[in-house]
Amino acid sequence: MNQTPSSARSSIRRIRWLPVASLVAVIAAITAALGYQVSQSSSSASSVSPSNTLRIEHRGALGEADGAVPDGVTIFNDEIPGVTNLDAGLLKAIRQAATDAADDGIEFYVNSGWRSPEYQNHLLREAISKYGSEDEAVRWVATATTSPHVSGDAVDIGHSDTTEWLSKHGAQYGLCQIYRNEPWHYELRTSAIDRGCPRMYADPTQDPRMKQ
Repeated sequence: MNQTPSSARSSIRRIRWLPVASLVAVIAAITAALGYQVSQSSSSASSVSPSNTLRIEHRGALGEADGAVPDGVTIFNDEIPGVTNLDAGLLKAIRQAATDAADDGIEFYVNSGWRSPEYQNHLLREAISKYGSEDEAVRWVATATTSPHVSGDAVDIGHSDTTEWLSKHGAQYGLCQIYRNEPWHYELRTSAIDRGCPRMYADPTQDPRMKQ
């Protein structure tokens, strides 16, 4: 089919513009993809729970060296200061309990153990922010000068099946729940082996040690 000169020139212009149009389409596709990724990243960041955010912060300036304990740490982990800096008697007793509990399919995970004074004060500041006042915060987090975590005399055990096992058998190892509002918090009371654990305080504010 023959073309007129003007129609031929129009065809040439379309051919010349074709690569440019394709390039524009490619750029648009890349821009859209990058925009989607940024949107997804923003969405993921906003879905991070407060507890995860705090855990990330603790691994920074106040990390494992100050007593922060990563997820999945057991009482037998010898690389985590929060575990190895516990009082020797407490650590021995709870490891013995954990060894025996393994026969019942129970594993002792550690949520928190020894803490540095700086880390303890950091947790107290967080609690004040969370609960709205220091009076309410100290029902859950003691000061660095009174906390048995700072001296290595307390351990917070994870998983409800483990704390349930300890509530039944802990006394025979000298391990006692100290506060009624904290079923995870255990300390060593050697007299409990013969006499049973002492009566629990409602919360740390009832503990005479916290009034020092």
